Amino acid sequence: MEQHGGSSSQKRHAVCIPYPAQGHINPMLKLAKLLHARGFHVTFVNTEYNHRRILRSRGSHALDGLPSFRFETIPDGLPRTDVDAKQDMPKLIDSTINNCLAPFKDLILRLNSGSDVPPVSCIVSDASMSFTIDAAEELKIPVVLLWTNSATALILYLHYQKLIEKEIIPLKDSSDLKKHLDTEIDWIPSMKKIKLKDFPDFVTTTDPQDPMISFILHVTGRIKRASAIFINTFDNLEHNVLLSLLPQIYSVGPLQILENREIDKNSEIGKLGLNLWEEETESLDWLDTKAEKTVLYVNFGSLTVLTRDQILEFAWGLARSGKEFLWVVRSGMVDGDDSILPAEFLSETENRGMLIRGWCTQEKIGEEVKRERVEAVVKELMDGEKGMRLREKVVEWRCMAEEASAPPLGSSYVNFETVVNKVLTGAVVVASPSVAGTCCGGGGYERERTIEWRPQGRGGNDKIDALGRLLTRILRHMATELSLTMSGDGFINVEDLLKLHLKTSAKIQLKSHTVDEMERL
Repeated sequence: MEQHGGSSSQKRHAVCIPYPAQGHINPMLKLAKLLHARGFHVTFVNTEYNHRRILRSRGSHALDGLPSFRFETIPDGLPRTDVDAKQDMPKLIDSTINNCLAPFKDLILRLNSGSDVPPVSCIVSDASMSFTIDAAEELKIPVVLLWTNSATALILYLHYQKLIEKEIIPLKDSSDLKKHLDTEIDWIPSMKKIKLKDFPDFVTTTDPQDPMISFILHVTGRIKRASAIFINTFDNLEHNVLLSLLPQIYSVGPLQILENREIDKNSEIGKLGLNLWEEETESLDWLDTKAEKTVLYVNFGSLTVLTRDQILEFAWGLARSGKEFLWVVRSGMVDGDDSILPAEFLSETENRGMLIRGWCTQEKIGEEVKRERVEAVVKELMDGEKGMRLREKVVEWRCMAEEASAPPLGSSYVNFETVVNKVLTGAVVVASPSVAGTCCGGGGYERERTIEWRPQGRGGNDKIDALGRLLTRILRHMATELSLTMSGDGFINVEDLLKLHLKTSAKIQLKSHTVDEMERL
């Protein structure tokens, strides 16, 4: 188990804050643990509402923390509610934008005034909590954002503004939704021949003031100001998309594999968990009685809400497939009634199905799926040739993910170390204004990706900037000549470059020129 340490006098202090939903809390906790393993003092910030939920689900001492890994809270700005009450997601989004900056800054100032923790040296924030960028700029410390979705989702979100400008969204009416969703979008770099239906489903709105669209525009308009952006993906999975994004993008996933490699799950830090719902273990015992690759796992996530008709259609399709299944039916998943599944369904599937009653609401499924379709898809997935190919592909992706996460040269491992050792220690990677201002423009990954290295709190140096631009050109030339591909962060690690040079015996000669002369070549 690799350990990264540092003396207390040099200890860096990262304040980590997720968006207050389970699917955002989990990856941020993994990231926080990885920073802690590298010698950071960590302060993990939950909303007061989620703090109470975690204490209920994990016990009264769950958030006691450790001397160098502590938990703090800020209010989410909504009226105090019982932990059983569901929070309205649009209201929560609006509240985090408008009400969380002041208490977050107050928290950092309080931490800095204490003598028992190191001064806060950086902020690691969920991209959806973009008020943290304002705090970091005011405090003159780096802020790294965590984008928990895919790189593909990010590049699509970055183009919502253009969809509006082209009057593609919002819809004038929803009378011909299918035809509208088949609209071809051919101007997004690295995303050729996609259709509107490939976008996250907020594109189906008819409301010019849709709160989710407004939120997307708010977040994507601000993230360019971050020192760096982590994405929980890896280079080989979304290579071209990553090259088309902002220069300060770093693929560091899958975080789960990085955590498994570096964090002992039986250690104090490894045992820390932040589940909002009480965990159950009965399903593991049930799975132990089943043969491998015979059970279908069904989970609609922590936010999806189904109508009564949708849940019944899905349930009967699942029943008629004849397959064994493990289905998570969390509290709040069915609009208006959590106990909608009929006794006939429970009776028919009792010997081959297990329901987990556990686990908030936001997205609603807009397309009706018939039980016959569910039945056919389940059978094809479990028994058909397509299902076999999909399972083989998943195994292949798993191997690629393991490779990307492996030290010393896995792309995600190198990217993570780069941000930790360069960005979070005071030397910030900043996108050139010419690049940041055109991240949604044409040119794709063929455009120039200028990277400027500037010490935190100091102005840039013209010669350094010119050298940086020159180095980018040289590396691009080498990548072309040697049939190489550059990583998603836009540059090749110097140590890797030297090893590559020795390995290929590439003969690249540079004449003696000044930086200015070479810039003009």
